[in-house]
Amino acid sequence: MKKLLQFLLLLTANMVLAQNAPLNLIPQPVEIQTLAGAFTLIKTTTIGYSGTEAKPVAEMLAQKLNAPTGYSLIAKQAKAANLLLNLNTKPNDRLGKEGYTLEATTKGVTITANQPAGLFYGVQTLLQLLPKEIESNTLAKASWSIPAVRITDFPRFGWRGLMLDVSRHFFTKAEIKQYIDEMVRYKFNTFHWHLTDDQGWRIEIKSLPKLTEVGAWRAERHGHFGDRADVQAGEKATVGGFYTQDDIREIVKYAAERNVTIVPEIDVPGHSMAALAAYPELSCTDQKVFVDPGTDFSEWYGNGTFKMKVENTLNPSDEKVYEFLDKVFTEVAQLFPNQYIHVGGDECYKGYWKEDAGCQALMKKLGTHHVEDLQGYFMGRLEKMLAAKGKKLLGWDEILEGGISPGATVMSWRGVKGGIEAAQLGHEVVMTPTTFAYLDYTQGDPTVDPPIYARLRCQKSYSFEPVPDGVDAKYILGGQGNLWTEQTPTYRYLEYMTYPRAWALSEVYWSQKKDKNWDSFAKRMEVHFQRSDMAGKNYSKAVYDPIVSTKKDGEKLVLVMASEMPGLDLFYSFDDTMPDDHSAKYASPVTLPEGPITLRVQAYRGGAPIGHLITLKREELEKRVGW
Repeated sequence: MKKLLQFLLLLTANMVLAQNAPLNLIPQPVEIQTLAGAFTLIKTTTIGYSGTEAKPVAEMLAQKLNAPTGYSLIAKQAKAANLLLNLNTKPNDRLGKEGYTLEATTKGVTITANQPAGLFYGVQTLLQLLPKEIESNTLAKASWSIPAVRITDFPRFGWRGLMLDVSRHFFTKAEIKQYIDEMVRYKFNTFHWHLTDDQGWRIEIKSLPKLTEVGAWRAERHGHFGDRADVQAGEKATVGGFYTQDDIREIVKYAAERNVTIVPEIDVPGHSMAALAAYPELSCTDQKVFVDPGTDFSEWYGNGTFKMKVENTLNPSDEKVYEFLDKVFTEVAQLFPNQYIHVGGDECYKGYWKEDAGCQALMKKLGTHHVEDLQGYFMGRLEKMLAAKGKKLLGWDEILEGGISPGATVMSWRGVKGGIEAAQLGHEVVMTPTTFAYLDYTQGDPTVDPPIYARLRCQKSYSFEPVPDGVDAKYILGGQGNLWTEQTPTYRYLEYMTYPRAWALSEVYWSQKKDKNWDSFAKRMEVHFQRSDMAGKNYSKAVYDPIVSTKKDGEKLVLVMASEMPGLDLFYSFDDTMPDDHSAKYASPVTLPEGPITLRVQAYRGGAPIGHLITLKREELEKRVGW
């Protein structure tokens, strides 16, 4: 009797704990109702699904559960099961194509959706309800309990993407699959694949074999991208790689099974140095160029304008260029079933066009005096070319220059201005501004993280609102995070740059605007740090590092500090001592003393140091005025 009483008390305590425990889901669902109790997976747990369309999702769930639990769960078609994936026979209009309901009780879990995509996203939520050990790829010990809960969930936006640049650094087929696996855990559904640029052509085009024979390889270089030595005549190109068409088909199928649409990008007419290395006759100068290994090949003037030192632009007046592009896009269109092909259109230097006789003749024929209008002509021809292949043109916001048809879709990257202009002209828009969504930007202090030309904190990404004031929301398809890889040479570092900022963006694109709360997200993010540790995934902890800036008060320099994570204390020193929790504690802006001082600041939480020590000399602090 005594043992029975103890068991009942323990059971009651567990039910209370399960009811009160935070769920720590990312992205945050639309509606959550916590209930009493929990359901625990055991060896005899059954997995069922209704309808053959639900079978692949159920089998993925079984596979994911079996590795860490050591169980041998099998998915079977059934009307009842402990874990049941159920497709609606009559659609629930509120859920749409990607929404789901999830109900967990002490007896089991039922996920219901209109489409398999909804079941798939419900499964991602189910996995997040399980202990962090579920993320392990090997056998792990845990109580495999799922708190009782009732969830209704559906996305705010239909386009929830991540872009990966594989030109600057090549990533293998296995790594691309791994990236897709990681992004779908947070309900991203679009993979924008930047396949060509100055540093490498990564997709096999059978009718143009030199694109990968020559354009996929570059001379070996080390050191900071942009500071590397020029290629010498006769130097062998040994670094790079490309995806065969069979590789592409395999990855497209893999992504589709996980409800991910792949949008390929062939970046033209600028950013074409790899293509010109293979076919130099497509340029204005017909000069031999090399696939760029990371040299300083352009001069930027700080106002968005620049000059190319080496030609990297296709000749818009040469019919051979359009014959070339027709071959490229014919093969690309056959490989990617989605409706969009991204044609780039960004950062196109027109200086060589201005000096070219053929371009001048074309301008005269078109009745224009502005060389910029040639980009509009070029994009107009591409749009017709793609339409003939059943595809829609998608490009960066520069494609607005020179005019495009209303059928073109615009990615707004230079802030939100281009997106606002495009939406007002009736174009559909994907919002992906540098100010919120560029994952290649430094996410911590540039004295700690390898510096790059701009900064983007996780909290800033989380603050993004994709629908600007005064814009009709019907034109905003959604948004994505972009990872350019000049400074991202390995897959581990790719993960470091992607997360946690992509988690923040997942909530921006999926969750309801009214539910966004940074303090809540920050707490959940820390739990996902633990889950990533269990999965062996890399991520940045820059959110723990102090944010240090300065301002001027007359001739005096004033120190201003902050932290992204709630509940951190910042302790600092100016006297060449190492700060600890007995040093000066930052509470408000501090006037810095004169002289050759060095600031040292360390974040603490709960009496223990956390994050990196930031060390800045006075001259460095002077440069941070207005950060």
